[in-house]
Amino acid sequence: MTLPLIGILRGVTPDEVIEVAEAVLATGITQIEVPLNSPGPLESIRRLVDAFGERALIGAGTVLTPAQVRDVHAVGGRLIVSPNCRAPVIEETHRLGMASWPGIVTPSEAFDALDAGATGLKLFPAVQVGLEGMKAVRAVLPTSTLLYAVGGVGVDNFAAWRAAGVDGAGLGSALYKPGQTALHVGKQAQALVDAWLAGGKT
Repeated sequence: MTLPLIGILRGVTPDEVIEVAEAVLATGITQIEVPLNSPGPLESIRRLVDAFGERALIGAGTVLTPAQVRDVHAVGGRLIVSPNCRAPVIEETHRLGMASWPGIVTPSEAFDALDAGATGLKLFPAVQVGLEGMKAVRAVLPTSTLLYAVGGVGVDNFAAWRAAGVDGAGLGSALYKPGQTALHVGKQAQALVDAWLAGGKT
């Protein structure tokens, strides 16, 4: 079973990334991004790809330029997540055969992202848009569009977001904060997975 969850390891270092990611993967979360504003992000991604590339989709978050897309691709990353919607970033990601998850808030951004070849859409920050705002956006999207909520979603509100129509979620500070041990992160990851599964059908 592949869970529609992306683990966000913002602030992780190359020396700890394998142990932390192993704890996350053990819970069934098989998509992991290392944001590019983390320490040594490309080295972390390279190590993750070497260790887990056969059983997980590994890549980068906070990707803002086509050049950064190419940098991630060069170290083996296959997942590109952005906080914003920029067609050149999406198009370069698509050209290189990588998964593209741009950040959107409005219908205009959503359709621009889909036109550029996005794999799915990252509603960010979800807590700002809210459930009613998300439902309004969801209503006009093609039914096959994957919409993940990121920012302010977690154990306490997964059920409400799933009932409202999101397909998945990105897990940031609820999953990992810099300095947390792999054991601690694993417990948080398991709680998130359990809450997601309890919120509806997978």
